[in-house]
Amino acid sequence: MVSVKPEDPEELLRKIGLRIAELRARRGWSRESYAEHLGITTRYLARLEAGRQNLTIHRLAWLAGSLGVRVVDLLAAPGIDTIPVGRPSKAANRPVQRKRSS
Repeated sequence: MVSVKPEDPEELLRKIGLRIAELRARRGWSRESYAEHLGITTRYLARLEAGRQNLTIHRLAWLAGSLGVRVVDLLAAPGIDTIPVGRPSKAANRPVQRKRSS
């Protein structure tokens, strides 16, 4: 029989929150603009990203859709350890420029 260590729900929420913050920041969205897009308060989004707000399956699916990913992608290990603070750089929103061929 395979033994699986139970996951700590608080740690799982923290990691999902970091993953949401990571995906939001990767798209160049500020917390304020993303919250406005979702129709929620920045305080509620901050609680989600900090792992202090419980999530339902419906809410997970809704957030994943808004980020253009699948729910399973929100469960992936976050690539960041802390939530980015401040405005995203303008470079994140710029299209990649291609070199002209002569």
